[in-house]
Amino acid sequence: MSIRIAAIQLNSQTNIDVNLDIITRAVAETASVADVIVLPENMCVIGRQGELAARFDEVCHRLSELAKSHGVHIVAGTLPCATRVDGKAVPQGKYRQTSLVFSPSGEQIARYDKIHLFRATVNDSTGSYDEGKTFEAGDQLVVTPLHIHGQIIQLGMMICFDVRFPTMAQRLRQMGADIITVPAAFTHKTGEAHWQLLLQARALDSQCMMIGSTQGGTHHIGDNTRQTWGHALITNAHGKVISNTEMSDIQGDYLAVFATFDKDEQTKIRQSMPIFDCHRLA
Repeated sequence: MSIRIAAIQLNSQTNIDVNLDIITRAVAETASVADVIVLPENMCVIGRQGELAARFDEVCHRLSELAKSHGVHIVAGTLPCATRVDGKAVPQGKYRQTSLVFSPSGEQIARYDKIHLFRATVNDSTGSYDEGKTFEAGDQLVVTPLHIHGQIIQLGMMICFDVRFPTMAQRLRQMGADIITVPAAFTHKTGEAHWQLLLQARALDSQCMMIGSTQGGTHHIGDNTRQTWGHALITNAHGKVISNTEMSDIQGDYLAVFATFDKDEQTKIRQSMPIFDCHRLA
C-alpha cells in the first residue's frame, strides 16, 4: 500500500497561539488523506524564539496529542530548544533549531537538530542573515523508521539550509533513508533562485523522495517585515516534481500539497541506476 504524505505551507506570524491554532486546523483537515504530515521551519513563530523556547514542553505535548488524536505521523517543522539532545543546556543563551517526529500513538520518536545554520547576505530588506547568533549547530544525522500500513519507511531529516549540502543527503541515503523531509523558511530571493532546484538535486543525489514544507509570504516582525518564498514541494527519487504550491503568498491560513510514496517503485528507480554501487570517490 502506498504511503500518503502532506507538506504544509504556512505564513506564521509572531502570535504563537494563533499559529498553533492554524497548525491544529491544518493537521485536522489533512489527516484524513495523509499518513505523514510535514510542517515547516519556524512553524509556531517568526521571531520571539526565546518566548517559544520557554514553552517547548507545552508545545511538544500539544503536538503529541494532535498526532495521537488524528492517528498520523507529524514531522514538527522546527522548534527552538534550550537543551541539547543529551539534556545539557545550550550555552551562551542560544538554542538548537529542532525538528521532531511524533508517531500516531503520540510518542516523540525522533529529534534532529539543524546542522547547517544559515549565514548569507541577501539582496532583500533584511540583508544579512546569521542563525549562529541565535542557534547552536547540531552534530548528529538522523534517520528514523516510520511504521505505516505494515511497512517500515525510513525517514531522513534535514532543515532548510541543510538542503544545500549534497553530502548530507547522500549520507542519509547510506543510513537507509527512503524519504527526506526539509522543513524550510527560504528567503524570497534565495527561494526564487534555488529552492526547487535544490530539492530536485538532492533527490537525484540520494534517490530519495524529498518533502519540502515551507513558510510563504509576508511576515510582520515588529516594525519590520520579512518575505519567504513558499512553494511547498515534493519530488520523487528521479527528481520529478510531483506536487507543489502555485504561489508563495497564502490565500487563507495554510496550503497543503500531497503525494504518495511507493517503496517498490522507488526500489526500481534505484535498481535501474545503482549510483551508490558505482560510486568510487570517498
